[in-house]
Amino acid sequence: MKYALLVGDGMGDLPIAELGGRTPLEAAATPAMDDLARRGVLYTVATVPPGMLPGSDVANLSLLGYQPRELYSGRAPLEAASMGIALAGNQLAFRCNLVTVRHEPGGEVRMLDYSAGHISSAEAHQLIAALADELSSAHVAFHPGVSYRHLLVTDGDAAGLATVPPHDHTGQLVTAHYDRYLRHPLFGPLLAAAERVLAEHPVNRARVARDLPPANSIWLWGEGRPPSMVPLPEQFGISGALISAVDLLKGIGVCAGLQVVNVPGATGYLDTNYEGKAAAALAALEERDFVFVHVEAPDEASHQGLLPEKMRAIEDFDARIVGPIVAGLRARGGDFRVMVAMDHYTPLAIRTHDPRPVPVLLFDSRWTEIHGQLAYSERHAALYGSFLASGREMFTLFLERDR
Repeated sequence: MKYALLVGDGMGDLPIAELGGRTPLEAAATPAMDDLARRGVLYTVATVPPGMLPGSDVANLSLLGYQPRELYSGRAPLEAASMGIALAGNQLAFRCNLVTVRHEPGGEVRMLDYSAGHISSAEAHQLIAALADELSSAHVAFHPGVSYRHLLVTDGDAAGLATVPPHDHTGQLVTAHYDRYLRHPLFGPLLAAAERVLAEHPVNRARVARDLPPANSIWLWGEGRPPSMVPLPEQFGISGALISAVDLLKGIGVCAGLQVVNVPGATGYLDTNYEGKAAAALAALEERDFVFVHVEAPDEASHQGLLPEKMRAIEDFDARIVGPIVAGLRARGGDFRVMVAMDHYTPLAIRTHDPRPVPVLLFDSRWTEIHGQLAYSERHAALYGSFLASGREMFTLFLERDR
């Protein structure tokens, strides 16, 4: 038996008037997922435990059968694991976004873009290198990641610093949050110095000349220390691989004991290498029992409030990930199971994550019954699916293990 878990990050949404009261998932052309829905079963799954923030870290840990309330310690340590950064017991990792802010009259600060216009990795690495040259010390180190996503590791005192994700505040005033950084004895001077370095850097000057958002500040968030996770092979007796463009997901894969497959051209956005991911998933299943394929693009479009781009991301996920992987498994022969899911909702109306339970589709190649016009959507899962109170329940059901 082969198992493929295919995740469209943030695909879930709310009905939109412009779409005739449908969600983007309902309105998008998704023949591959809908065919699986007609031949499979739907569930509604609570991937975010009550009281926890609906981040991709918590939700994807849940999809992989972990119980976040028992082990979650922060987002950044998972990304550190992906980047091969071993944290000492006294060290704290922060996600370090390159962002675009605007300093407005009266001292107000506005978050214009949490991703600095989805800055390229090549540009970003030059900026992070400049920050490292100017600002690294015995207590602070910068580590380059992908696009706008980077890490800062410190053994300094971060007490009293309450952080927030920048993508939750796109277009909004963030003055109160910004001022908390400035008042902190370690991070205040660091933030001010980082803005001076970034303002004069040739990369940002060139971006402004091309009418692109400059990466004119850093934003620290998602801090934590390394989690203690029992690897999936140890828990379930399966071998597996994980495919994603995002360091967070790769870090989860490392901690979960999965082989992390790096696909050239995987960007975490609309231009990602879908075909490369699908091919890598099928190749991984030649040698392993399980593969987890994660696509970030729907979530990124949602954070920017872009309806056409979100629908395009969903349709690409269907046509270039779900369809080819299912076709490849059928051509290979043998039994297989496919689970199609999202980690959380990211409604366009609010541009951030929502903790409501998500629709999940389970298909087994041994099943022969066809269920009318069932489709993979939020509405159909709510109407016709069974409710599961945790991702752990869904994952063990997926693997045909006792719950």
